[in-house]
Amino acid sequence: MKRSTLSHSFLNIILVFIESALTLLLRLDPELRKAAYPLAKQGTVVGLRLYLPHVQVFATFTYKGVLLDANLPAERSEPDVIINAYSIQVLNAITTHDSETTDKLQMRGETTQVQLVKQFIMQLGLGSLIQSVIRKVKGNKSKPKPTDAEMEEKKSDYKLRIKEQQTQISTLSIKNRELETTVKELHSKQKTLMITAVVAAIIAIGSLVALFVN
Repeated sequence: MKRSTLSHSFLNIILVFIESALTLLLRLDPELRKAAYPLAKQGTVVGLRLYLPHVQVFATFTYKGVLLDANLPAERSEPDVIINAYSIQVLNAITTHDSETTDKLQMRGETTQVQLVKQFIMQLGLGSLIQSVIRKVKGNKSKPKPTDAEMEEKKSDYKLRIKEQQTQISTLSIKNRELETTVKELHSKQKTLMITAVVAAIIAIGSLVALFVN
């Protein structure tokens, strides 16, 4: 009895790790989320009976992720889809991302739901995950090549910007010349005022000297 309890506890620990990994994969891979959505919408429960080792696991698809448990959910009398397979067969189906390998798994249930589960397993393949991670890492680095129409539109935009800049430069040049002319006029007026002031001062001094002499 003690050995059975330890085995059950160990299985629960493994299921927690697998459940966390599935949650992470669903966040990283939009295609996997797309494959899981119709199953989550129906609240599909999948019973997985594995051999070597002999293990029974139930996977419940929800909008929060795929919940794994060693027991069938209390509100369910039986799973929607049952998979009977050796552990190595399930591992091959996940790692190879191959439809033929997935079809070899013995599945029982309503045809549509069985097909949805197969699509989810194939999308869960490591090849698809690697491609998804690469796309995430690259982000916007690998942008698609622009079309001829887009290139022409960009050229037109560049030409328009150049023309606007040339107009602005011409306007600034005109204003600069106007300012230079204004500065020259001010300098000329300043000189005239200085000369006038000097002449006026000389006349005033001459007048004062004449008054004192007389």
